[in-house]
Order: sequence, then C-alpha cells, then structure tokens
Amino acid sequence: MHKGSLSRSRQCLLAMAMAGLALLTANPGLAKEQVRVAGLTWPGYGWWYIAKAKNLAPDLDITYQAIEDPFQSFGLMSSGQLEIISSTAEFAPIGASQNMPVRMFAYGNLSHGTDKLIMRPEISSPADLKGKKVAVMVGGLPQIMMGIYLEKNGLPFNSVEYVNVIMDQAAAAMIGGTVGGAELWEPFGTQALSAVPGSKVVASTADPEWAANALIADAHFINADWAKNNRPTALKALKAMYDAIAWWKANPEEGNKIIADGMKMSVADVELVIGKDGTGLDAGLDPYTFIQAAQFCGVAPGDPPFGQKNGQMVDHYKLTNSWWVKFGVVKEEYPPEKGIDCSLLKDLYDSGYRG
Repeated sequence: MHKGSLSRSRQCLLAMAMAGLALLTANPGLAKEQVRVAGLTWPGYGWWYIAKAKNLAPDLDITYQAIEDPFQSFGLMSSGQLEIISSTAEFAPIGASQNMPVRMFAYGNLSHGTDKLIMRPEISSPADLKGKKVAVMVGGLPQIMMGIYLEKNGLPFNSVEYVNVIMDQAAAAMIGGTVGGAELWEPFGTQALSAVPGSKVVASTADPEWAANALIADAHFINADWAKNNRPTALKALKAMYDAIAWWKANPEEGNKIIADGMKMSVADVELVIGKDGTGLDAGLDPYTFIQAAQFCGVAPGDPPFGQKNGQMVDHYKLTNSWWVKFGVVKEEYPPEKGIDCSLLKDLYDSGYRG
C-alpha cells in the first residue's frame, strides 16, 4: 500500500514538473533572469527604464529601485541583494578599503556643466574662504572638487569647514548665508545663483580642465561575485544599458518621457540634466556611449572625448583614492583591481559589440 502510494506520488510530481516545463516553454517570459539595479533618482540613470520599456533585453527581468543613500545600495550589493548599481564614481576606493565585492565596471556620465562651485558675493577671492564653511556632499565627489579648487588657489584643502548637506539644504545654506560657498548640481546651482544676487560660479565641470580630468561623473558598479558566476547574464544587462543609451540618442523626446515617468519627475527636469536633442552636449550631463566608456576603460582603441586619454579609468580611481586618504575616508591607496573591473566591457568589445 505504501509502495503504491509513493509510486503514484512520484507520477504526480513528474506530471507537475512536465506541466511546469511546458508552461515555461509556452511562456518564456516566466523564465526571465532577474537583474536588480539600484541608484539615485537621477535622469542619468534612466537608461534602465528605457531598456525595460523597449524590451532591449527580452530574456532578462531588469528592475530599477531608487535608493537615495548610495551606502545603503552598496550594503545591499555586498549582501547579494543587488546586481548592479548606478551611482557617482567616488565609491570604488571605499569599497576596496572594505573588501566589498563591488567593482566599478564603467564610467557612465560626465558632468559637463551640471556641477559648479558657487561663492556668495562676500567671497571676492579664494583666500576669503579661509576659516569659512562650505557646503558639499562629504564623502562624495563634490568634496574632492572643492579640495582641488582650494589647493589650486594656494589654500590647504583643510582650511575650510566642510558642511555635509544634501543639495536642497546646500542651496538654502547659500541663500541664508551660513556658508561662504558650495558645490551644487542642477537644478540647485541655478536656484542659488538666481536667489543670491552677486553670487558667482568660480569653477564648472564644463571648464576644459575639469572635463579633461573627468573627476565629476556617474559610474556603474557590479556585484563581482554575481558577475563571475553569471557572466552571460551580466553581459546581456550591460548591452541592454548601452542599447538604451543609443536608442535615447536617436529618440530623445520619447526617451526623456520614459525616464521622467520612471523617475517620477518632470520632463523639464530630465531635459535640464541630459538635454533635449540626444547629443549629450545641450545640457549639463554627457552620457558616454559604449565605445567612449570602453576607451575610458582602455579596452577599445582611441581616446575618450574632452581631452581625456585611453585607459583613464585607472587614473580616475587613483585620484579619488588619494583624496580619500587626505580626507581620512580610507587609510591607504589600494590596487586598482580591487575597485575597478574593465573586463566586462572588454568581453563585449571583443565579441564585436559596438553599441
């Protein structure tokens, strides 16, 4: 009796398994591989929404979660809960310092005018900043930009007090006069300049020197453990992102609407950041194409734009690492391979993909 019941149970399970296989075959969408992406609410990461809306990776289920605290995102990645993060480009040495399975695999968007150092009217020269408060995102690229500006103008990087504020608070601090200057990105820079007569831009990422050093930028990070064990899926996800950028360049009006809907912001705000015409040059943020990103990584021939050089990804990493040592964010300088990984872009390039 027991033996017969077990046999029937096995037959039932086999039938259920075959039915499930038939269902997956008939509905391949049910078998999609999941790729979980996170990042800020920022138009420069909206390519993931386009990739999904235009079904650019038919066998992947790509989801984008807006997480405003990058450290939370990287914590989730370290625990295996995220595969890809789109964020600003300063985290790679921090992740390396903590032995996190996080690698910056691609340079994303160059800030080309979106970020500015703005001073209040009473700051007539860099020397006037000595002992004053400046509003930046402490632990982020804006702090490094301010530090470089100070040293370039003969002031020690620590001759000011860095006040850690989010952007709307930074603009308010400028307007209220509690800080002498700030690093602001759009739309907050324009708001501060309009609200404080006599305030002025002393440095912009559109300036040739800042565009060439490529400091202020977005980047894309990957869970190194996941990428190692799921290489084909990782490459499909990257290809979908670059296909989305290429599609946006050809269809900027529709693309901006998709991004605005996904990010829950106005089309006007999206256009303020990434522009209207798809060139990446009519606003303040220039999205790098696959080839440009591969050149920046040093895995495709030729130089990236704006006077940058082939393989500059390593220099960018070393620059941020050295400044984090100065600011006490990390203790030492770490080998680039602990923080960056250009092999994914190399695999795509070697496969014949050109974006």
